[in-house]
Amino acid sequence: MQLLDLKDSKEAIYSALDAWVAWEQNFPIGPLKNVILALEKEHQWHRIVQVIKWMLSKGQGNTMGTYGQLLRALDMDNRADEAHQFWVKKVSADLHSVPWQLCGLMISVYYRNNMLENLVKLFKGLEAFGRKPTDKSIVQRVADAYEMLGLLEEKERVLEKYKDVCTKIEKGHKKSKQTSLKKKKDSGRGRPGQRQTSTSNNLVSTMDGPELVR
Repeated sequence: MQLLDLKDSKEAIYSALDAWVAWEQNFPIGPLKNVILALEKEHQWHRIVQVIKWMLSKGQGNTMGTYGQLLRALDMDNRADEAHQFWVKKVSADLHSVPWQLCGLMISVYYRNNMLENLVKLFKGLEAFGRKPTDKSIVQRVADAYEMLGLLEEKERVLEKYKDVCTKIEKGHKKSKQTSLKKKKDSGRGRPGQRQTSTSNNLVSTMDGPELVR
């Protein structure tokens, strides 16, 4: 099956996916994840949305990882309002346990699309659970949002309250850089002729996965 060659309609995609899984004994969640990764490389955001929504309609892929892929694809497909609706419906009720990576993604979506009141509401919800941002960029976006909304006291409060977050990250970055330099120096002291090998995570190709996007 060739997803990229299909008519750009929900009905066409859903029918093709239904026909494909009908031949599978178990729901092919692994191959589908590979398909989504391949579509991301091609920047086929609209098609990614269609595939993930189809998965969810089948009761599959209900994970924070899949939700993050859908939110990003919706944002890249210029559908920030829809991303917001999905966030409210499927994710925001569990702010006490949603990974910061996903929260940071949604804060970025709100920031890029000038949905500043939603951004501030999300951050306040996280603060209500005593959750502390893990990234300097999150703190800065929240501070900028407060400033653009004319809430300067709140901006200063956030910068003051989480100043240690920025400081720790900067220190950690410097330490990581020094460690990396040290490893490079040490690796150059090996015996002559000694080979150094490295491994990388490549996209695993399957018979079903890549064929879906050719």
